[in-house]
Amino acid sequence: MLASTSQKDRVCHSSKRRVAQPLLFWLFIWMGIGGLVASKPVVASVGTEPFIVLAQQTKETERSEEEFLKEGRRLYSAGLFAEAATSFQAAAETYASQGDFANQALSLSYGSLAYQELSQWQAAENEIATSLRLLESNAVAEPILWAHTLNTKASLQFSTGKAEDAIATWNNAHQYYERANDAQGALGTQINQAQAWQQLGFYRRTRTLLTGLTQQINSTPNSILKLRGLHSLGIAYQKLGDFEASRQALEQSLAIAQAEKISSSPILLSLGSTMHGLEQTQAALKFFQQAAQAATQPREKIDAQLNELSLYLELGKQQQAMQLVPELYRQISRLPPSRHAVYSAVNFANATLAWEVGPSPISSDALLQLLEQAAANANQLQDGQAAAHTLVQQGKLYRHRGQLQQAIGVTEKGLARAQGMRATDITAQAATQLGRLQVQQGNSGLAIASYRQAAQALQQLRSDLATIRSEVQFSFRESVEPTYRELVALLLEEEQPSRANLIEARALIEALQLAELDNFFREACADLQPVQIDQIDPTAAVVYSIILPEQTAIIVSRPQQPPRYYSIPNAEADVETQIDAFLESLSLAYDSEAQLQRSQKMYDLLIRSAEADQAFAGVETLVFVLDGELRNIPMAALHDGTQYLIEKYRLALSPGLQLLAPRPLADTKLSAITGGVSLAHQGFSALPAVTSELKQLSQNLPSTTLLNQDFTRPKLAERVTEEPASIVHLATHGQFSSNASETFLLTWEGRLNIQDLSALLSRQGTQNSQAIELLVLSACQTAAGDDKAVLGLAGLAVRSGARATLATLWSVRDQSTATFMRQFYQSLKIPGITKAEALRQAQLSLLSESDYDAPFFWAPFILVGNWL
Repeated sequence: MLASTSQKDRVCHSSKRRVAQPLLFWLFIWMGIGGLVASKPVVASVGTEPFIVLAQQTKETERSEEEFLKEGRRLYSAGLFAEAATSFQAAAETYASQGDFANQALSLSYGSLAYQELSQWQAAENEIATSLRLLESNAVAEPILWAHTLNTKASLQFSTGKAEDAIATWNNAHQYYERANDAQGALGTQINQAQAWQQLGFYRRTRTLLTGLTQQINSTPNSILKLRGLHSLGIAYQKLGDFEASRQALEQSLAIAQAEKISSSPILLSLGSTMHGLEQTQAALKFFQQAAQAATQPREKIDAQLNELSLYLELGKQQQAMQLVPELYRQISRLPPSRHAVYSAVNFANATLAWEVGPSPISSDALLQLLEQAAANANQLQDGQAAAHTLVQQGKLYRHRGQLQQAIGVTEKGLARAQGMRATDITAQAATQLGRLQVQQGNSGLAIASYRQAAQALQQLRSDLATIRSEVQFSFRESVEPTYRELVALLLEEEQPSRANLIEARALIEALQLAELDNFFREACADLQPVQIDQIDPTAAVVYSIILPEQTAIIVSRPQQPPRYYSIPNAEADVETQIDAFLESLSLAYDSEAQLQRSQKMYDLLIRSAEADQAFAGVETLVFVLDGELRNIPMAALHDGTQYLIEKYRLALSPGLQLLAPRPLADTKLSAITGGVSLAHQGFSALPAVTSELKQLSQNLPSTTLLNQDFTRPKLAERVTEEPASIVHLATHGQFSSNASETFLLTWEGRLNIQDLSALLSRQGTQNSQAIELLVLSACQTAAGDDKAVLGLAGLAVRSGARATLATLWSVRDQSTATFMRQFYQSLKIPGITKAEALRQAQLSLLSESDYDAPFFWAPFILVGNWL
């Protein structure tokens, strides 16, 4: 969160005494993007000097009270929050004895912020409530005092999960900042509101607010305020997952800093994280190096070098990392006690424990000594979160040293402290680590209990995982995904798991799918309840798969039947090799017999055991909830030695039934909104068959068409909002990737990213509330070699509210696509037909034509979501 005030002197008219200037708090913190370390850099540093020059005091008592407040600000800026809270409390008491309600209220507001940093929520609530009561009982309170106090209250509401209340309070604070002519404070409250809207899942509103703020800031001349505002917006866009917008804002901020000869290290550090989000690792590394060179404070240099170290290790540059480690160790060892010192030690230890090639440049004894000092500092600071993080990291180090008992002991202490503070993110990490240690001890029962604690914590964290306020890395792939996978492996370790374990494992696979979508969009995508398959489609079976280290687990769910379980022994690396070989064989250049052999191997892996067990007897539709690289497989092309799978069943993919509750096509007459780009444009090749494809569609269904120059964002948004069409069909270049910033659809103006597209297609909050039944993307493809690219397709359906999405796994020749689409829509008009059956008929139609009978032409079409 961001709270700030101008540097103008304020006078309390009731007491005729100067009110101490509120601190310039920039409280929203950015994470390490993609697992990079982010010690808590302050966007616009408060520094050690106050932002005002206090009036000369003549009385010793007056000098004492001002000194308490000044000292509290200094301690807060240094990360000594417990000591700062004590100073603020002393200042409040002294001001109260003087009858100075204004500075008493301000001191209490500061104290609430300090307690918030310590996760002492009740103390924080008490302080801010008292501060507000003082202001309410004094009609002469200045607007700036109201603004700051309300901002602090909103910060507390946001941190305790009351985002909607925080938005209302920030809006109130914004009005007071404007009355006080404090442009910086007003800007801060608006950015904070955008972050809260994001947490609530309102991407369109978040983006609109940030875009408006960007335009507002860009219309002003260069200044310190503009520099700070652009930097703040850059971080806000970064948290939103819009790395391109983040880059633009941060580069503008950097240009002002360099022109004004202001320290640019924090901006360069932010740019490094943004470029890492854009997967431009060399550029990210360069910015981290520049941030270290430009640093004017030890903490800035340490933050930059910690990110540089993490990136070196990620890139496998062991030699460069080795040269950096001794210097970093010396710098961190010499830091005076502070939260920054504690987290620097934790992040340093975490990075060096990830050393994979050759001997580590630092001994485990030295790391243990560093962490013991960090733990002592955290306890001295009374910083419970920092202490919990340090204990968990000590447990990780003890495990690395093979000292399991010591590892369990400190991890349990860290878990207890985290739970006592309701620090759910630390609870998830500590419980996962404890589960791993208990597995090593051979105690599966205790391990399952620990993993369940971790999974429950992750569920509670859903809305915060992308924007979690943390000074240590919380990488999805390292800290979230393994928790689900390792718990599933434990539940399924018996040869025939119990029914309860199978049901729990099935729910965990769905929870993992949901967590992956949240991570993809950097916010909670949906909050829907699970649905029972026998309430959906009695002729369908749902096939869950998850790739585990030594097996591929298959769970089959059918209406009114217990789940069935099949374990196919196969090392994870071997499964990935099989998948790659199968996908390679689908090329037209490949021998058809060899292709069938590889197709049968995939059939053996995913289908054969269940089919032999009569698990699919009487089933008409197979709905697959696939894991990892399995999502890239065209299930229609699996072959049993006699037939392709599509010749036997209707097929669909789902990210989980709790996300996309299937419902049949509406009985009303189908209609469509169609659009596309057929001409070579924006560096993309022409798609000449698009024109005929859209024309054929209009002959099958009533439709509105937007082609080439007419296919723009505003016109598409207008049609989607105003027309109750049940189908949106888009024939244009596009790509789906596991990286949201690389997932796009081409309009005439340029690339439309996944967040903007999903917001554009969503009818939520509009007069036209009818859901899009089917979204068709006929010329898009998933990114090659990206095992999570289909997440983009699933996420688009979930976020836009479309019940189903029809797309392709790879780019298909536009003539065969046009033939496929003609048959698909002709079938879709048949009364009572399901989307999955219409897809099957269209695929079988191509399969029956000699020109298009190869799987390359018909297999890539996939239906994600509602198959009915």
